[in-house]
Formats: sequence, structure tokens, C-alpha cells
Amino acid sequence: MSRTIALTKGLINRKSVTPEDAGCQEMMAAILAPLGFEIEDLTFADTKNIWARKGKEGPLFCFAGHTDVVPTGPEENWKTPPFEATEQNGFIHGRGAADMKGSLAAMLVATENFVKANPDHKGSIAFLITSDEEGPFINGTTKVIDTLEARNEKITWCLVGEPSSTAEVGDIVKNGRRGSLTGDLVVKGTQGHVAYPHLARNPIHESTLALAELANTRWDSGNDSFPPTSFQISNINGGTGAGNVIPGELHICFNFRFSTEVTDQHLITRVTQVLDAHKLNYHIDWTFNGQPFLTDSGDLVDATQQAIKHCTGRETQLSTAGGTSDGRFIAPTGAQVIELGPVNATIHKIDECVKMADLDTLADIYQDILQRLLG
Repeated sequence: MSRTIALTKGLINRKSVTPEDAGCQEMMAAILAPLGFEIEDLTFADTKNIWARKGKEGPLFCFAGHTDVVPTGPEENWKTPPFEATEQNGFIHGRGAADMKGSLAAMLVATENFVKANPDHKGSIAFLITSDEEGPFINGTTKVIDTLEARNEKITWCLVGEPSSTAEVGDIVKNGRRGSLTGDLVVKGTQGHVAYPHLARNPIHESTLALAELANTRWDSGNDSFPPTSFQISNINGGTGAGNVIPGELHICFNFRFSTEVTDQHLITRVTQVLDAHKLNYHIDWTFNGQPFLTDSGDLVDATQQAIKHCTGRETQLSTAGGTSDGRFIAPTGAQVIELGPVNATIHKIDECVKMADLDTLADIYQDILQRLLG
């Protein structure tokens, strides 16, 4: 069994459902400390974070990731116990195998091997590890970044271990992400009997045209790095459950995934204009989840593409598709940020798994990147 697989199993076997860490960070710190890393506990409220750094000088290369995992769903539906790492047909099964305990193990092995081969390497290496990436993202990476910024401790290059690959490890690298903005809309009407609609106001009927306009609006055309901004209604709920009652309120939740062609304030203004134009009586709460970011080119992108080519023989594609990640908290500090991890086909699913050989390859790629930047 390879060192990477052994560490992956050790992490999977810790039941770290967000925001629990379940000893994962302690395990990682025990590996990093003998390599010369200073371990800093940055726990905030219910969220455990560590900042581990080796070296005092720049440039600073940072591995970023999370030890928390999403809930398993019904455990009886799993073919193997979700928190007992199990090998089957060349794959390792368990919650977090792909998202992202396998990446964490690969980071550790890459760092061990690089430091042993380069005891006098340039610059510094750091690990920024949180236990709330799958949760509300309030007391995790964003708080650690606030701490680092307050003392002017700057990350030069950051590799986030999110599962970026689609078919083969390294085929896709995320060099940016779209912004995310959520709206929770309540349209108010007047409850009444369906047989007497003149005595009521139906918020479902009144909202229909406004929602259709929002759904059919072209918010922007995107650009070379980002697809056009998307608007999606994710939840809609109205009614008392009775077939003869006009509801008094309609609740709608929607989300924007937006490009760098617009801002969150621009989207808020345009939505408000549409709702007002349709003369709706409404209240809306906005949740801002992060700005779009892009690492278009530079040392980190170049080193990553070259390392993937060297270790796998394949070219890699840069992409900004997919959901949000903690990279959105790191990029605004000026850091170059990319995401590179294993194949994401089973993340958050029942029977999550990852190909064991891919994790060994990932460790090789991570080490190669370190060698190109700090060797």
C-alpha cells in the first residue's frame, strides 16, 4: 500500500461531517511538524482550522483544503460503510475519498517527498486547512484569510485540492470560479377562498410574469474565461396544502452564478427593477456567496500545466465551470489560485470513491509543481 493510500484511508476513517474535524487536522499536523512546519490553531466558534507554515521568506506556496465532508445520506444504501475506507477493484471507497481527503493525503506525501529532496528549498510552504468548507463557510477559510491579512502575511500561489478532474486526473484545472448570489424572495398577497378571488390577491398569479422575465433575461454574454451569467430558481413554495385556499405568500429562492462582466450590485439592481415594474408587494433577502475570480496566467498556471504533462503525458484544460470553492476567499488577496484534484464523478454521492492510482499520480503532480516553483 502506498503512503498516499494509507493516509487517505486514515482520513476517511475519521467521521468528520461538517463542521466536525474528528482529528483529521491533528493527524495532518503530526506529519507536517517533523518536516519543520509551525502549526497554528486558528479555531473560530465551531470550526477548527490550522495554518501550518514552513519558512519565513517569500514566495509562499499554499496548499488549501478541507477536512469536513457532507453527510452520507442513508448509510444502509452504501455498499461499504462510508467511514470505513474500503478497497475494491482499484478504487478506494468512503465519504470524502474524492472530496477531498484523497487530495489532502496527496498534498502531505508531495510535501514530505519535496522537503526531503530539497531541504534548502526557496521560499515557504503552507497548509490552510478548514473544517467548514461544506458548511456555512463563516468561520473557516475566510476567517483564516482575515487573520493572515491583518498581519500582512501574503500567499503567492495557492493550490486548492478540490476534485477538478472530469475523466482522468489532471484533465481539468480550475483557474477561476464564477461569483454566486442567492435571493430569498417573498411575494405577498391576500389569502382567501378560491371561489371568491375578487376578495383575495394571489401572489402566485402575480409573480408569474416577473419570474418568466427573470428566467429569460440575458444578464451578460460572458467572456473568453467565463460563460454567460445564469439565473436559476431552486425552490418555490406557496399554499396551505388545501385545494380551495388562495395563498397569502409565495416563497421563491433563486441563485445567480455570475461572470466578471457584472457585479452582485448590478444583478440586485436589475432584479429589483423587474419586480418593481410588475408592481409586486415583496421582500427579498440577499446572500452574497463570493465574487468571481480568475488566475488567467502566471507562474502557478504554467507550473501546473507543465507538471501534469510531465506526470501524465496529457494536456490540461483550464476551466471556470462548477460551483464555488474556498478559492474565492484567497484570490482577492492577490494570490494566484488554481484548483486541482481527482475525478469528481462520485463527489457527494452514495458510494463515493476514487481510483487509487489517481491519488498516487496526484501526489506526483503536486510534488512536481512544488519543484518547479520552489526547487
